[in-house]
Amino acid sequence: MGAFEIIGGKKLKGEITPQGAKNEALQVINAVLLTPEKVTINNIPDIIDVNKLIDLLSTLGVKINKVGKGSYTFQADEIDVDFMMSDEYKVKGASLRGSIMVVGPLLARFGKGYIPKPGGDKIGRRRLDTHFIGFQNLGAKFEYDSATNFYKAHAPEGLKGAYMLLDEASVTGTANIIMAAVLAEGETTIYNAACEPYIQQLSEMLNKMGANIAGIGSNKLIINGVKELKGCEHTILPDMIEIGSFIGLAAMTQSEITIKNVAYDKLGMIPNIFKRLGIKLERINDDIHIPSQDHYEIESFIDGSIMTISDHPWPGFTPDLLSIVLVTATQARGSVLIHQKMFESRLFFVDKLIDMGAQIILCDPHRATVIGLDRKAPLKGITMTSPDIRAGVSLLIAALSAKGKSTVLNIEQIDRGYENIEGRLLSLGADIKRIS
Repeated sequence: MGAFEIIGGKKLKGEITPQGAKNEALQVINAVLLTPEKVTINNIPDIIDVNKLIDLLSTLGVKINKVGKGSYTFQADEIDVDFMMSDEYKVKGASLRGSIMVVGPLLARFGKGYIPKPGGDKIGRRRLDTHFIGFQNLGAKFEYDSATNFYKAHAPEGLKGAYMLLDEASVTGTANIIMAAVLAEGETTIYNAACEPYIQQLSEMLNKMGANIAGIGSNKLIINGVKELKGCEHTILPDMIEIGSFIGLAAMTQSEITIKNVAYDKLGMIPNIFKRLGIKLERINDDIHIPSQDHYEIESFIDGSIMTISDHPWPGFTPDLLSIVLVTATQARGSVLIHQKMFESRLFFVDKLIDMGAQIILCDPHRATVIGLDRKAPLKGITMTSPDIRAGVSLLIAALSAKGKSTVLNIEQIDRGYENIEGRLLSLGADIKRIS
């Protein structure tokens, strides 16, 4: 097991460039299964979850070539659909969450898609009903083996377009259904669809491949099925979760940092939420500049009541950044209620922050009240374990701001979502090293 050893309390300075978006990569890489032609994807992040998905597609028969840093070509012209029943496929497919999105394109193109229960973060229940109900709406038959946790979808006679109202605006569920529907016969309407930038990017990529998707950016997508798709070239957006993480890092460590090439117009509420914490940030062309701040003060509502920050489906605030907002608030002036609605285990990492000296009341599995200390009682370094990707980076940010030495264990969780994080932090002047 790897660990980070960090000497905190140092101001950082410089420029940092966000990696390609992890969540978008997991969608658009699966989309290459929809065509036998070559697809080129740029700005793919070099992280564990994405590399596992690339390896999974390779074992299915996709021809993959790395043509530059973050750039790959994919050609799915010789797919071995029988491999989906192999033990190797079951092991690899169970090791990451994004593997669920192989099912939609395989079902659409080959009439069947199988996957074991996917792994990933242990942050609460993440059900798959939306995916398979969507496939059933398109005419697929669904089987689930509870003894082996193996999911199967069959459509030997092809998929048919349908109207559906999703029971939740699931991002991966929407992506999976879109990829199934683009080759279905007739018109498909997906209402209450997720409309995150990742979904917009996937839809625009599919349209470049010859799909017919209307309503991109809204929660109502209308898809007219086509007989086949062709190849294309696609570039992944910068990772908005990394961008938010770096804003929080700059504020916590009183650092002057410029985040380069952020695709600002795609960030939605993210800059405004950090401004509510009192963090100054400036847009310069497509960069974000955060000046060094001795203090930042959390806003209150107009009537003087305590600020509440909660997650919502896009264009609301992403749940992936609530952990970052929570840790950043510990050194602000003022108090804030963090309400994590979607996952019931994502706030449990706050016990480590409390051990570091933060004042946080965990109200229940979904809500925590943070009493900002205004730097009057700096966090102190401790040894702690990363429970998931986002909490792991939140603890890393806390360690970089804390006095003394901290050790963050189980950093494989951080590596799942952040590319060469210690190298990029070292370039800003952080005192961090990877140890065994």
